Amino acid sequence: MKNISTVAQVLLRYALGISFILPVLDRIGILGAPGSPNVSWGNWDNFVTYANGLMPYFSPKTTSLFAGGATIGEALFGVLLIVGYKIKLAAYGGFALTLVFALSMLLFTGYRSPFDYSVFSASFGCLLLAAVQPESGNKEQKNWPS
Repeated sequence: MKNISTVAQVLLRYALGISFILPVLDRIGILGAPGSPNVSWGNWDNFVTYANGLMPYFSPKTTSLFAGGATIGEALFGVLLIVGYKIKLAAYGGFALTLVFALSMLLFTGYRSPFDYSVFSASFGCLLLAAVQPESGNKEQKNWPS
């Protein structure tokens, strides 16, 4: 049973890491132009416009700063989870980031959006990953299975 737990942790790390990296690649245009198949934003301006809809209580300039911070966080958390370094830190950061995102979606786009896009699932998956101990018994994240 110990081995399946290790495999589950690694697969969850990869799934969450990729889920953080792909939207970053989308919003900086690497996955294609706006309107291309499987592209949500296609460029930074479209993403910031979307972010303004999720944070109408901030000025567009402030929202743009938060969007940049969120993008840096997503990229960092995604890479850390994929490579298996500072997993607990990345998982807690990913949890906080996605929880704020999910709650903003819930309040400003309706109850279906965060569930249609599995944002709460990703958020609580991060929390679960942060809460589990590495199989080796060593609490150092660098010793987690990669």
